[in-house]
Amino acid sequence: MPGMDETFVSSGLKLACHLGKPPGEVSAGPGVILCHGFPIASLDAERSGGTFPQLMDRVANSLGCVTMTFNFRGCGQSEGDFSLQGWVDDLRHAISHLIRTSGCDGVILVGANTGGSIAICVGADDPRVVAVGLLSPRADFDDWAEHPRRFLEHAREVGAIHDRKFPPSVDEWTREFRRFRPVASARRFAPRPMLVMHGDEDDSVPVTESRQLVNAHGDAELSLLQGAGHRLRHDPRAVAILMGWLDRMRSVERHPSADAGSRNTADD
Repeated sequence: MPGMDETFVSSGLKLACHLGKPPGEVSAGPGVILCHGFPIASLDAERSGGTFPQLMDRVANSLGCVTMTFNFRGCGQSEGDFSLQGWVDDLRHAISHLIRTSGCDGVILVGANTGGSIAICVGADDPRVVAVGLLSPRADFDDWAEHPRRFLEHAREVGAIHDRKFPPSVDEWTREFRRFRPVASARRFAPRPMLVMHGDEDDSVPVTESRQLVNAHGDAELSLLQGAGHRLRHDPRAVAILMGWLDRMRSVERHPSADAGSRNTADD
């Protein structure tokens, strides 16, 4: 069943989103939100998360849950310009929008690359987030903070910043890169479930960054995919692992006492 395209508002900005619903009755349990990463190629911001709606429709149809993916500010058809604080605010509003419109019982966050790092930072301080799945996440934003003007120009080149007068303060825009710490957030997120996937041939984000997040959490599941690169969304092995994990997480949330033992066994 195809989903529905709509918008929601974050800090006064209209953001584009896609909602997925199963063909039949929605089963009890958390919904799923999928977050895209930061654009890479020139003008890639226009196409950010372009294939994510199909994946969320597939999850909705297979697992019987409500799903959502959206474009962070500055990307796709969403208004605004990129800032790290802005993206954090966007995800918080996305969670509120999905829960308000669907009535789902909490959310599972899935994020690719920077979207995964944002997901763990938001999830750490939001009890509505019951689990997180991270695909090729970065452990920090220090490389952006070390060369802020170079990164600002890059953000303009890829189309994530449209207004030449943005940001009003480059210093404040830069401070946000050290304000949000994914590794510390992973530590606070525990003991809630966390899955981390990474390709062992990722030439954009080293595997060591995923290991930092896993070690900080203390009980996360780590899947290293042999021969896989940076964009795991296009690797069928990663999608299969993600689908199985989402099914298991939703089952645990519906039957926490009955499934506790089986989940512990599966994590060994």
